[in-house]
Amino acid sequence: MSDTKPKVTLVDTSLRDGMSSVSHKFTPDQVAEISSGLDRAGITTIEVAHGIGLGASSIQYGFAAATDAEYVRAAVKATSQADIAVLYVPGIATLAELQGAIDAGAKTVRVAVHCTEADCAEQPIVWAREQGLNVMSFLMMSHKLEPAALAEQAAKLDSYGAQVIYVVDSAGAMVPSGAGARVAALRERISADIGFHAHNNLGVGVANALTAAEQGATYIDGSLRGLGASAGNAQTEVLAAAFERAGWDTGVNLYPLIDTAEHVVAPLMTEPQIVDETALILGYAGVYSTFFHPTKRAAKKYGVKERDILMELGRRGVIGGQEDMIIDVAAELAGRGEHARLPEPVSA
Repeated sequence: MSDTKPKVTLVDTSLRDGMSSVSHKFTPDQVAEISSGLDRAGITTIEVAHGIGLGASSIQYGFAAATDAEYVRAAVKATSQADIAVLYVPGIATLAELQGAIDAGAKTVRVAVHCTEADCAEQPIVWAREQGLNVMSFLMMSHKLEPAALAEQAAKLDSYGAQVIYVVDSAGAMVPSGAGARVAALRERISADIGFHAHNNLGVGVANALTAAEQGATYIDGSLRGLGASAGNAQTEVLAAAFERAGWDTGVNLYPLIDTAEHVVAPLMTEPQIVDETALILGYAGVYSTFFHPTKRAAKKYGVKERDILMELGRRGVIGGQEDMIIDVAAELAGRGEHARLPEPVSA
């Protein structure tokens, strides 16, 4: 019987998904300090960019404190081993912006599409592979498709050349059985490696990640202190400890992760990353995590409950990019003075 531990690679997204928690206001110096700590801990891929991805700094998504290229350069300069990754969302990012990130030193791109729209990823995946980038691809809002249908979409990404294909719980709507079933379905259909990206709206982000790995995911996303949209992501330092206790080899040194989380990231946080009422209902209703702050603002403006807005958005099946629906729903609820109806149960 072999004593070799199974291996899993932890990818840190504090400096991309985590940007959503600080209104995209990390400075290049702060990006450099956090990247340096992650690099010392042995994290081999560090994602850096505006919280929504390349090219998203705007009045619609929020202006960042620096350009994506400036963030990438700061991270590259501060690290000696880790690859710096960027997020590319078709329709928001352009290939010219991706080229700018490459020129700044990015080695990996993560191409993110809604779980039913794998076709939209073909051009950037093919182009990025031609440039020699490592290519990962995200199937966002993966809870919205049953495992077999999700695997069909993953097979398209596999055929385009994605080297890692992610099951992404963008809404934090999954529980461990659902996370495991989706990863297992992908494992049956694709040759690429599989990743899992957890949000913690139902409080089971780390459990989902462990189950995903047990079913064949070899790349697991996290963020220091759980920094990320809505309730945040599975916490990188907790993932490292939990996987080690579960018998996995992460190749990561836990103490530098904890030190960076406690002494660098924590002082920069404007508020604790917790599962509050809005974050919880967002996961329960299956709504995209970046709707968190806009929903809070709309509820205050129109004098309606955040949970009523989110439940109605869940009933309507909104996806990322439909943030304008938040205002529409809030105004409608205020006008008729009714509570939103429950959505159909989501399959987690």
